[in-house]
Amino acid sequence: MPCGKLNRGIRLRLSRVSRRNAWGWLLSIAVVAKCLLIPIAAAQTATGAVEARPSVVPAIQILHTEHGTNSPQAMKAHYVVLVSLDGFRWDYAKKYGALHLLALGKQGVWAPDGMYPSYPSLTFPNHYAIATGLYPEHNGLVANSFLDPRREAEGKPDKYSIGDAQAVTDGSWYSGTPLWSLAEKQGMRSACLFWPGSEAEIAGERPSEYLKFDDKVDESARIAQVVAWLKEPESSRPHLITLYYSDVDHAGHEFGPDAPETRAAVLKVDALVGKLRMALKATRLPVDLVVVSDHGMVKIEGPWITLDTFADLTGFETAGSLLYGKNEEDRARVYNKLNHASEKFEVYRRKDVPAGLHYNENEREGDPVIVATGPYAIRAHGPAAGKPDSVPVGQHGFDPARMPEMKASFFAMGPDILAGKTVAPFENVNLYPWIAHMLGLDAARSDGSLNILAGTLRDNGEGAGASKE
Repeated sequence: MPCGKLNRGIRLRLSRVSRRNAWGWLLSIAVVAKCLLIPIAAAQTATGAVEARPSVVPAIQILHTEHGTNSPQAMKAHYVVLVSLDGFRWDYAKKYGALHLLALGKQGVWAPDGMYPSYPSLTFPNHYAIATGLYPEHNGLVANSFLDPRREAEGKPDKYSIGDAQAVTDGSWYSGTPLWSLAEKQGMRSACLFWPGSEAEIAGERPSEYLKFDDKVDESARIAQVVAWLKEPESSRPHLITLYYSDVDHAGHEFGPDAPETRAAVLKVDALVGKLRMALKATRLPVDLVVVSDHGMVKIEGPWITLDTFADLTGFETAGSLLYGKNEEDRARVYNKLNHASEKFEVYRRKDVPAGLHYNENEREGDPVIVATGPYAIRAHGPAAGKPDSVPVGQHGFDPARMPEMKASFFAMGPDILAGKTVAPFENVNLYPWIAHMLGLDAARSDGSLNILAGTLRDNGEGAGASKE
């Protein structure tokens, strides 16, 4: 956090010292000392180094990457606050009367019939698809958990899982240039209040400010942190800010998409969006607010479908329903056993997966590849003896073309966005060049095209950062 920001907060901090314990005294002294020492520390910190810094928002610790100040060009750019409402199905806003989101869409632009997530419609693959404009097989995150045979052959850690902090923060797992890295490369500061991939160094960059994921961080405090970033001095103020909420996804998994608990979660995050809108308006800055989700949700039908009941998976490594055979003979054998074994899934050799899924080029996808034909929970193996074996009430990950319940949400408004505009369903990879354009950035090559959403922009996608390839 810049020294100027801390100076403005010193008087307030010291006024509260009398109400704090001894630790509070030490914290206040440390804050003052840190501010006084920033010019020296900055001279001693190499560009790109990461350090923890206190936040003006209680209970939030910001990780800071030393990138220097915004370039003169970046300081002229508008701001984008990109919000993810995890698991917020495309029809939830109407279904449950999310008035703030509906107003946001009607006053700006929205997709009333939803936005298509990439396959598989899972959390990490799709958040990172939005951030990079790359389908999961191109961005590297082909599932929430997967193996990489090539890394195994090279003697590197070969399993990625969203619950493995070491893997999540290892940038070698990720491909593409996410929006925050794109911004930093072009002299624009960015800040991520949670987003898959934002904790790793990717394409040689990290966000200027970011947090380690902690879903217990108070929802309103997250908004306060976004506002605090926007109140930074112009030279250090991030122009791209991400924000994330998981409430709706958790409720959908536990209770299903039609449950009152899910309705309550929808209305809760809708109220947060309303609060965020008011807070952003109060800054008087030219902020484009973009609210999206990563996928939808559907109620699961029937019990688990366990693949090893149809075929002997000896010699295979597995991750969820992903199958990794050690040799061609085993892969062919298991394919032949699983082919037509059940009407609830289809099986393909990886090279033969339908092109529309964009899931046939990456070894991390396994071989053979299983694709559910309906809302069925599929796994390679059952749990170990004595372990719980319940099926989630709600689930996602399915083909959005086959299952419309997988469609995600899209709402946006701001100075760069036309008012009262609707768009037909589009693939989420197209958000990348669109957001880059609003920030005045030259987008990296991706699977998306600015042409898809150019008609929602006041400049029709022309001018700086307007590549439509």
